[in-house]
Amino acid sequence: MNVVKQFRALLGMNLLGIPARLGLVCTIIIGVASAVGVLVSMLAMGVGAREEAMGNVRPDRVIVRSIDAQGAMQSSIAKDAASLIREQPGVKRNAKGEPIAVSEVLVFVQARRKLDGAQIGFPVVGASAGLADYLPEMHLTSGRMFRSGLRELIASNKCAREFKDFAVGDKRQLRGGDWLVVGSFDLGRTEGSCVVYADGEEILTTYGRDTYNEVDLMLQSAVGFADLSKALKANPALRVDAKHEAEITERDMQDINGILNFVSYFVGSIMAIAATIGAANSLYAIVDGRRRELATLRAIGFNAAPIIASVLSESVLLALPGALLGALAAWLLFDGMAASPFGMNFRLAVSPSLVLLGLGWALGIGVLSGLLPALRAARVPVSVALRAT
Repeated sequence: MNVVKQFRALLGMNLLGIPARLGLVCTIIIGVASAVGVLVSMLAMGVGAREEAMGNVRPDRVIVRSIDAQGAMQSSIAKDAASLIREQPGVKRNAKGEPIAVSEVLVFVQARRKLDGAQIGFPVVGASAGLADYLPEMHLTSGRMFRSGLRELIASNKCAREFKDFAVGDKRQLRGGDWLVVGSFDLGRTEGSCVVYADGEEILTTYGRDTYNEVDLMLQSAVGFADLSKALKANPALRVDAKHEAEITERDMQDINGILNFVSYFVGSIMAIAATIGAANSLYAIVDGRRRELATLRAIGFNAAPIIASVLSESVLLALPGALLGALAAWLLFDGMAASPFGMNFRLAVSPSLVLLGLGWALGIGVLSGLLPALRAARVPVSVALRAT
């Protein structure tokens, strides 16, 4: 009998014997399901956070910041440079013929959370005219848009729900006195973090600034990005760099996703190690219970290689239903669950890619847990069968 036929015969015998070893088999499946379920459910936080951040991203929007700026707060664009950026080729214009471009300056403020009274910091965005054109997904749910030249604010509904003094009609103490909240809004399909807008010129004057942090543009079409970028680089008066909105958003999410993924893989690895040890112990018990059978097979000519392959294959095949159960449990229990780490609001998302990752995780557990028991099975001495006779 050749090696392939030996392997097929051994694997069939192993699988047919599962009902007789149901307790040990269930231990393996449950251990793998627990490890995969924990990993997938925790990684679902990162997927959900990314989906929330990318929910309103558009391919025709561009963010312009000063060269080498690592973030908006490190960027500085002079007023005259901001005016030049607005007039670059490829920038879309509104019904009045004005470029859809918003110059923004960010200042951090402290707000007291309603739930526990804790002080939380977040930016107030001073924006030039044209904000409604640049953010068509912005929907005022109450009140009105802030007016140019006045100390007025509009706050996202998340701010109004979570923080004090951000409802329409409230007054917020900022530098220079009280600022009146005149509107509340939602941003399309995402809730995100707390966002507050005010008149850009008023913010600059109040905080003694003379530069913006960035200029946000909407293009006539996404394919116009290359021409815009080339024009900005060709102008010696502009030391700025243009990036797609998606690229900036992805970069801004790197730190948060890095933390979430580190915690997920750390906890998932601990669970995987526990599942591997548990599965290996169960497989050792299975092999020990079949010592006479394995020794007999060796005595009649079965090679070590198909025995090793059959035990490894059995381990992997037992891990697969555990992976599916774990992924199913994560989807049923956690998909769509609300979470609020780092001041963000999003819903966990168990995506198909996470299910595939869970399957790969389970296969790894199956191979590692089955390797040593497989080697042990292949080393069962023939004398065991001879003594039994």
